[in-house]
Amino acid sequence: MSTEASRSQHEAGPAQPVRRLRRAERREQILDAATRAFARAGYTATGLDDIAAEAELTRAMLYRHFDSKADLYRAVLDRACARLAEATGADDYDESAIPALLRAATADPDGFRLLFRHAAREPDFRELIDSITAASREVGRRNLARRIPEGPWLDWAANLIPAFTLEAVMAWLDAGRPDPDQAAERITAAVHGVIAAAHPTR
Repeated sequence: MSTEASRSQHEAGPAQPVRRLRRAERREQILDAATRAFARAGYTATGLDDIAAEAELTRAMLYRHFDSKADLYRAVLDRACARLAEATGADDYDESAIPALLRAATADPDGFRLLFRHAAREPDFRELIDSITAASREVGRRNLARRIPEGPWLDWAANLIPAFTLEAVMAWLDAGRPDPDQAAERITAAVHGVIAAAHPTR
């Protein structure tokens, strides 16, 4: 190496090593990218090459962390489900439930859409959504029973309110999240309308 080249290298300082992510960090990077990619087109229309491009990684790198596209999709759904449960809790349907659901949808809109729009249409993953729906109905019925007399209209409200609430939040996301400070109040007002309608007429 010439003296001039040696001097230039010395002045430039030592080469900076490329930062390598730890395995857990890399996995999260892949899950983030896969969530975005799957949310755009759904499971069937999204290939591993699409996810690799979204993550700016090679396909081989994906296989170091996940055995298949199905394995990756399940991990994406499980993470979205865990985040939702952490944000909303699982036992009560009270005045804090809808604001918590909106916060969860705002924090992870792609994961929310995957759970309640895309995965619900995928036969291989539908059982996860069915279990969430069944749990929501059970919680809803237990809490609504304090306000609505036992009978078919309680069953109606317990089935309708969780489904309506999820669709209302989804529609709010799709509309660009208008009036975020008032969104929970508006959706709650609609839910109260369902509760009122479930009471027997006098």
